[in-house]
Amino acid sequence: MIDIIMTHLTDVVSVILFIIGFSNLLLHHNMIKKIIGLNIMDTAIYMLLATQGYIEGLKAPIIVDGVTDAGAYVNPIPSGLVLTGIVVSVSVTALMFSMTIRMYKEYRTLDLDEILMRVRKQDL
Repeated sequence: MIDIIMTHLTDVVSVILFIIGFSNLLLHHNMIKKIIGLNIMDTAIYMLLATQGYIEGLKAPIIVDGVTDAGAYVNPIPSGLVLTGIVVSVSVTALMFSMTIRMYKEYRTLDLDEILMRVRKQDL
């Protein structure tokens, strides 16, 4: 059991990080803590993609010295997906923070349950 965990340590750490982020997203009522939980989940997924895309002994996909054999290079698609995901994640995080600031200015709290209760009162 320990041998399997040690050979797939980055996968195990990614799953643990994802569980931490998901539980943070579900259990906390504070909007900032929910955003942090979502970012932890994103990081876990990017870590898993990056480690799955890496192959020991292969080179970066930059043609040097006229090597044309594709088998000598690592597949660049997982790296590109991770980079694109990070850019999108930063944009979504900025949008969530700006919406959270707007909600705080309106309701003077970051507690999601309190905000929902006030919204229901306004609707009545």
